[in-house]
Amino acid sequence: MKADTYVNPFTDFGFKKLFGEEYNKDLLLDFLNQLLQKEQGNIVSLTYLKNEQLGRSINDCRAIFDLYCENDQGEKFIVEIQKAEQKFFQNRTACYASFPIVEQGQIGDWDFELKAVYTVAILDFVFDEDKELLHKFRHDIKLSDFETNKVFYDKLTFIYLEMPKFNKSLEELETRFDKWLFVLKNLSRLHQIPDKFKDRVFEKLFRAAEIASFTKEEYSVYQDSLKVFRDLNNSFRTAIEEGLEKGLQQGIQQGRAEGILLGTERGRIEGQLKLCLELYQEGTMDSTAAKNKMQSLLGSGFDDLVQKYLTQIPC
Repeated sequence: MKADTYVNPFTDFGFKKLFGEEYNKDLLLDFLNQLLQKEQGNIVSLTYLKNEQLGRSINDCRAIFDLYCENDQGEKFIVEIQKAEQKFFQNRTACYASFPIVEQGQIGDWDFELKAVYTVAILDFVFDEDKELLHKFRHDIKLSDFETNKVFYDKLTFIYLEMPKFNKSLEELETRFDKWLFVLKNLSRLHQIPDKFKDRVFEKLFRAAEIASFTKEEYSVYQDSLKVFRDLNNSFRTAIEEGLEKGLQQGIQQGRAEGILLGTERGRIEGQLKLCLELYQEGTMDSTAAKNKMQSLLGSGFDDLVQKYLTQIPC
């Protein structure tokens, strides 16, 4: 099998190599301009900000963004890439967006004027509730009036891109935004720059993504990042398959249709819990992240199962 020529953008290293380095800031600028051109016009400049956000006290939560930056107007942009499906992912992005809002607060006489906050999530999965919407891969979310559908508050925007739904071929690409989505989804499968991408920005992106040009240290870090990416994909796939099989057998033994559904769901939940425990034991996931993931499954109807696995991770 032919070795990869270009980096996988869905790895932590690959995404930050292409969009998180000062030298490649024009790549991120071009992408955001294509994504937001209808309401933003043209973003002139971007400044990278510290990606770790801390709460106001030791008891508050913290957030680590993949990318966090602001334009010359002081508007904030959070850009996240999500490799594997995560329950309550929308909740997570809402929590993340709260940090740039809170940090704008001023002590003393303040009129509560806020700069806009944009959260962009590039997803390597499809939301369960959207699986029937085969051709809708982009979701633009703002606070709006439920009855009139008019935007009530325009300073908070969430954009979700479900990349598995974007299936345009090279020949079908019509816009520059199409080209960006095609690159994000297919870069690691390409072995040369397609003719349609031969302009300054995309040529620079392909040069930055070329694995052969990495330093020895960069190559080592990328391989580690790629291993985590592949292990996560394989682990989640295996966990789901094992959970479904175990649940199906339990349901069949109960001999009722509702038993099959119940057993399948219990098996799926146990598969996810088992995966979290294994990732913690391997050192891929720390105890806090593992516990948070397990606790997100509380309320699923199988709290006894969740508690059983939670006790296996120390506080």
